Amino acid sequence: MEALLNEWLWREEFWIPPGNHWKDMEMKEGEGHFPLPRHLIYTLPLALIFIAIRYIFERVIAIPLSKVLGVKDRIWIRAASIPKLEAFYKQHSQQPSQSEVVGLGKQCGLSQRKIQTWFRHRRNQDRPSSTKKFCEASWRFFFYLTSFTAGLGSLIDTPWFWDQSECWRGYPKQPVSEAHYWYYMLEMSFYLSLLLSISVDVKRKDFKEQVVHHIATIILIGFSYIANYVRVGTLVMLVHDSADIILEVGKMLHYALWAKTCDVLFVLFALVFLVTRLYVFPSRIIHSTLIVSMQFYEPFFGYYFFNALLFVLQLLHIYWAYLILRMVYRFAFMGKIEGDVRSDEESPVDDNEEEEEDGGECSWEQRKDAINSRLASLANNCVLNNLTNQTNRNSRLPKTR
Repeated sequence: MEALLNEWLWREEFWIPPGNHWKDMEMKEGEGHFPLPRHLIYTLPLALIFIAIRYIFERVIAIPLSKVLGVKDRIWIRAASIPKLEAFYKQHSQQPSQSEVVGLGKQCGLSQRKIQTWFRHRRNQDRPSSTKKFCEASWRFFFYLTSFTAGLGSLIDTPWFWDQSECWRGYPKQPVSEAHYWYYMLEMSFYLSLLLSISVDVKRKDFKEQVVHHIATIILIGFSYIANYVRVGTLVMLVHDSADIILEVGKMLHYALWAKTCDVLFVLFALVFLVTRLYVFPSRIIHSTLIVSMQFYEPFFGYYFFNALLFVLQLLHIYWAYLILRMVYRFAFMGKIEGDVRSDEESPVDDNEEEEEDGGECSWEQRKDAINSRLASLANNCVLNNLTNQTNRNSRLPKTR
């Protein structure tokens, strides 16, 4: 089996430039170590450790912090226990069609309106609470902040941090320091843990894009490590973590209903995201891997594959930038953020929901006042109509006489 892997998977033309051999990659004692494929096996147990640490973090730190910041969970009306509707909800669809509603009404002896109301209550019952969303955001904020701080500390004194052409000087025989080794292992383990837990996390509007992003990131980190693209890989991870820190803290305050602070953070996040993902990433990193690298070695399979993965990430950046610019437009012309289309929002709420999530801030008193004002305007219209009709009757009396 090992001979087959060495013959097909670890062929030199796949992983290193022409004219280089695996035996040339051996490092002398004291020079550091060369990245080996077997190192990536450690990321799976590390990912499981991350999931365990997250479980403890959310219950020991995140939940108490949510109470301090004033995060409150909405209490939804629980759907009545109707076995036939429950079985249909779990096995077929959460949003039945009109013909299915009619059929379910005949089976259960209920009107169509009651069937639709039951399904609305049942969907609301499955909505994740604000505390759960806050815990997810706080865990990611903690990791991104720690990763960005440690990564910046390990890269600030390196020559390739300031001059990206240094990423390729001496390639592929470049030793990897202990700090950058752990930076890679922990970053890949974290994204692997996110992919493993994505089925139980809050399902968001950009769920498919998030899955593609996680898979592309894991493959990108793993391939760049094996092919010893570690120098440019550390820059890619650092650029991505910078904007994610602001995004996650903005989510936390959004769930705590700190509206003004959240708006300020959103503007800051939009600026950092657009600068790092639409300017720094393509102009510095992709330009370096696509153009500058060819000055130091001839293109090979790894060159094309690595750049293809970077372009996949860039396409996702453009998609998310489009969503962010829509929010910026709404914020600039409406004065506030309504119907957030960023990736921190869940699947869209039905238009006919009895209680929409975005209306969570409205108190019962405000709703009662709105109802009273509508009733008053309706009563005034009725009085005016009565007076008008009475005047018309009086004007007809002389003619009748």
